[in-house]
Amino acid sequence: MNVLVVGAGEMGRWFGAVLQDDPDLAVDLAVTDADPAIAEAAADAIAARAVPLETDERFDLVCIAVPIPATRDVIAEFADNATAAVADLAGYMAGPLAAMAEHAPERERISLHPLFAAANAPGNVAAVVENGGEIATAVRSALSSRGNRWVETDAPTHDEAMETVQASAHAAVLAFALAAREVPEAFHTPISAGLFDLVEQVTGNDPRVYADIQETFEGAGAVADAAGRLADADRAEFVELYREASDE
Repeated sequence: MNVLVVGAGEMGRWFGAVLQDDPDLAVDLAVTDADPAIAEAAADAIAARAVPLETDERFDLVCIAVPIPATRDVIAEFADNATAAVADLAGYMAGPLAAMAEHAPERERISLHPLFAAANAPGNVAAVVENGGEIATAVRSALSSRGNRWVETDAPTHDEAMETVQASAHAAVLAFALAAREVPEAFHTPISAGLFDLVEQVTGNDPRVYADIQETFEGAGAVADAAGRLADADRAEFVELYREASDE
């Protein structure tokens, strides 16, 4: 199977390496990127070959691994390079799947969201497959053989869930980081120490990725509203809000 990964960042490299390492697949892997130097570095790192962004080569599978705002346009640009299947790793499913259906209606269409950073693999991989076939089956097998759990879903279910597990969660952690003050380590409770650990995890990455998530999914506003309700509550209202939170 010959594969092109468009976008040679962290997750594009991870996906290419997963396919390369599967003993049941004979993969000829190519990578491309808007920055040729990044493509070359990725090719060296995962035993692939770098190809120019304007390549007219055809591939069994083209996987789009670019930031959310660019995904639909890049799918449109590279759909004709795919002979059998198009996939994406955007983490947002409705838009990419609509673009695949428009520009690659006869191909297998696979939207994947690894619910982890590459350094934390393996983990759960949310997946929507439309017009599935041999390529989708091979990708699922390769991911599973590396210890990942394939979580089949649909775009509305996934995208609604991301409002909570990404947009709201990130907003809550970052809001705590912005509001918190430094305190002596001996004063930390298990709760506060855990929150600071989460801050370290969230703030140790590319802020543009988090900005893309906040622009794509609602959820941050709900966290702000809830914090305002807590801050403005009197004692009785606070108790009710606490009970409401405990019931969720």
